[in-house]
Amino acid sequence: MARPAIDPATRPVIELRDVTRTYGMGDATIRAVDGVSLEVPDGQYVALMGTSGSGKSTLMNILGCLDTPTSGSYWLRGREVSRLDDDALAEIRNREIGFVFQSFNLLPRLTAQQNVELPLSYARVPPQERHRRAREALARVGLADRAEHRPTEMSGGQCQRVAIARALVVEPTLLLADEPTGNLDTATTEEILALLDELHANGLTIVLVTHDAEVGRRAERVVTMRDGRIVDDRTR
Repeated sequence: MARPAIDPATRPVIELRDVTRTYGMGDATIRAVDGVSLEVPDGQYVALMGTSGSGKSTLMNILGCLDTPTSGSYWLRGREVSRLDDDALAEIRNREIGFVFQSFNLLPRLTAQQNVELPLSYARVPPQERHRRAREALARVGLADRAEHRPTEMSGGQCQRVAIARALVVEPTLLLADEPTGNLDTATTEEILALLDELHANGLTIVLVTHDAEVGRRAERVVTMRDGRIVDDRTR
C-alpha cells in the first residue's frame, strides 16, 4: 500500500490503515482487530478502551511492535513498521517505544537503578551514560532516593514509577501503558495518573489501554473498541 501524502510538519506519530489481525482456531478464523484505521498526532494522550475481547490488547501489541498486522499498514513516526522483520522490530521497540505494564515487569533481584538501565544495556549505551540517564529518569518520577532499593523493598506505586522511569529512559517517541493502574489502590492510582498527566503536559505521546472509565477520562481522547473495531472516537 502506498503511503498517503502528509505534510511532514503535521505527520502523526501513529498511522494505521485498515489494519486487521486474524488468528486461526481450528476451522474458525478470529478477527481480533478488524479493519482499524487510526491516527494519533504528536503529543496526544489517548485512552484505548473496551471490554475483554474487544481487541484493544491486540491493537496495543501492534502499536508496540510486539505483533504485526495480518493485513493493512502501520506507520510509526513516518516509517512503515508493519512489514519489518523481528530484528528491526526489536530495534524500534528499544529506541522509539516505552512500555508500562499492569504487573510492572521489574526484575526482583535488580535495584531500581539497574531495572531502569536495562533498555540502555540492550542498546549498548556505555555504562557511565546508562547510569546518568537512569538517575535522571528516576528523579523525573520522584524516586531519586530509591535508586538502590529492590522491588520487594518498594510499594506497588513506587514499583510502577520505576517501570515508568524505565520506559522514559530511552526517550521514546511513544509511551504505551497497558492497564498501568490495574494493581493499585485508589490513592496510588491517582498518583500514577497525575504522573501521566504531567508527562503528557510535557509533550509525550501516550496511548493508555484501560477498561476503567474513570481512568480513561484522564486522557484528552477516548477511542472505544468492540469486536475488533473502533466504535467510538471522541476528543474533549
